Amino acid sequence: MKKGLMILVTIIIICAIILGCVFWYKSATMNNAYYEHSNNETSNVENSGNVESNSIEESTDTPLFTKDNYPRVDASLAIHPLVDSIAANFLGVQEDELDYEYTKTRTSDVYKNLVDGKVDVIFVAEPSEADYEYAKSKGVELEVTPVTSSAFVFIVNVNNKVDTLTLDEIVKIYKGEITNWKEVGGDDEEIIPYQRPNGSGSQTAMISLVMKDASFMTAPKMQIQGEMGGLIDAIAEYDNSKAAIGYSYFYYVNTMYKRDTIKMIGVNGVKPTLETIKDGTYPIYTNGYIVTLKGISEDSNTKKWISNVLSSRGSKIIEDAGYVPIH
Repeated sequence: MKKGLMILVTIIIICAIILGCVFWYKSATMNNAYYEHSNNETSNVENSGNVESNSIEESTDTPLFTKDNYPRVDASLAIHPLVDSIAANFLGVQEDELDYEYTKTRTSDVYKNLVDGKVDVIFVAEPSEADYEYAKSKGVELEVTPVTSSAFVFIVNVNNKVDTLTLDEIVKIYKGEITNWKEVGGDDEEIIPYQRPNGSGSQTAMISLVMKDASFMTAPKMQIQGEMGGLIDAIAEYDNSKAAIGYSYFYYVNTMYKRDTIKMIGVNGVKPTLETIKDGTYPIYTNGYIVTLKGISEDSNTKKWISNVLSSRGSKIIEDAGYVPIH
C-alpha cells in the first residue's frame, strides 16, 4: 500500500514538472514575440520619421526670400519669363502675384541699369564691347557668369523653300556676297537680310558667334529692326516676307513670340531643337549670363540669389521654364 502511494506521488510530481516546463516555454516564446514585434514597430516609426525629415530637407518649394529682401533684378527681353519663374519659386508665390518691371528695350539698357546702380543683378545676353566700356567709364567692373544655353537661330517665312543653310552661306548673305535665294537652293528672289541695331543682345551675338571678323553689308534703314518682335513680324507679315531672313534666340521664337508664318532653319543641316541644344549638335549657341558688379558682399542677398540660381533647385526651374541650364 505504501509502495503504491509513493509511485502515485512520484507520477504526480513528474507531471507537475512537465506541465511547469511547458508553461514556462510558451510564456517565454510569447514574450520574445511581443518584444520583437514592439521593437519592429519602434524601428518603423523611427524610419518613418527619418523619411519625413529627409523629404523636408530636400523640399524645393520652401521660400528663400521675402519681397522686402529680394534683390533688384533686371533682364533681357528673351529672359523675362525665366526671371519671373525664379522669383515666384524663390518667394513662394504664384507668378501672377509678381509686379516686377523689366527693361523691354535693348540689352545695353539693362547693363546700364546695373552699372548705374538701379538694380543689383541682371540676367542677360553676353555683354558687348560697349557695355564693358560703359562700366569702365563709371569706374566699375562686371562679373559675368554663364547660366543658360540657347540656340542662336535664323528665321525665314514658311513659304521659303530653303530649310537649311551652311554657316558660311549665312556669313556671305550678311556680307552681301550672296544676294539671291536661288544661289542657296531657293526661288529666284532677292534676299532681304534683316538686322538688329548695335547694342541689342542678338546683334552682339550675331557679331561674336557668326560674323566674327567679317563686316556686315550696309543695310537699308528699314531692314534694321529696333525690337526683336518687329524683326519677326517683318519676316512673318511683310509684303516681301518670303524673301526675308533674320535672327533671334530659340526660346524667343519658339515660345515668347511664336508665329505660324515663320520657321527656324537648320544650320549645317541641323535644326534647332531642345534636344540639339542639349546634346550640342546645333552649331550656333549662346549663353544667358548672370551679371553683377565685382566686389559685392559675399553674404549679400544678391550673392544668395545667384547661388540658388546656380543650385540644383535653380537648374530645375530653368528646365521647367523651357530653357537649358549649363550647370
